[in-house]
Amino acid sequence: MHGTERQDGSWTLPEGLEQAIRGTAEEIALLVRSAGDTALAVPGSEWTVGEVAAHLAVANELMADLAAGRERPYGDGTPQSLAAANAESLAVFTERRAEPLATMITDQCERFLDALARSTADGQAPATPLGLMNRSVLASYLLTHMLGHGYDLARALKRPHMVDAARVGLCMPFMLSVMPRVADPGATAGLDARYRIRLRGGETFGVSLADGVVRVSPGSDLRDVDCTIRLDPVAFLLIALGRLDPWRAIARGQVLAWGRRPWLGPRFPTLFTAP
Repeated sequence: MHGTERQDGSWTLPEGLEQAIRGTAEEIALLVRSAGDTALAVPGSEWTVGEVAAHLAVANELMADLAAGRERPYGDGTPQSLAAANAESLAVFTERRAEPLATMITDQCERFLDALARSTADGQAPATPLGLMNRSVLASYLLTHMLGHGYDLARALKRPHMVDAARVGLCMPFMLSVMPRVADPGATAGLDARYRIRLRGGETFGVSLADGVVRVSPGSDLRDVDCTIRLDPVAFLLIALGRLDPWRAIARGQVLAWGRRPWLGPRFPTLFTAP
């Protein structure tokens, strides 16, 4: 999925992505504003609601700067460095009140979209926390990041989350581009396997592993597949972001695996570290 170039040389984001980014930011802002106490703990996280909202405000500002072409170093892409950068940014940015944070989250999204609207081509953005990517993939990254933390906020506040199949589809350019980068060297070492991943009603792609190298191939033309995995798209994203236990998804029938080596199916999510 790439941006569309117009005759005048300018370009637009893939269909639906701008609306998804804006809508997700607005839904997150509503969640934050609904929090009676931003010190409320987020399930499965060391952060509070206020800290998640503050992280989103800071991250959206970072993404807006990258979209505008500004260099913004933020870790080296490893989980440890990103965690350290997150902790450092939250120590410096101390706002935890709901209203200012909700406004920052949406305002920085608008800054991001405005920067892209002023771009003359879908060129490479400055280095992101997860490597080099063009601006369309950067927009997909922003959406993915907001959905993961928006899901956390919804759980903490016992409200419906905003992750759906359409938005997962818009996350896929980022997910496919970053998958080789977030592979766990310890888990992939010595594994020779070829997977076909099918998202129900959505994308199909291949993942091959050999000699510690992970390759991702969009489309369904991967030959000689060892294991095919069919997943509910929402379950796929939540598993990939570390928000859903794969075995729970399997028990719910959200994940099916078959092929000549079907036992490779449950192993697949363990091969990657959540971005």
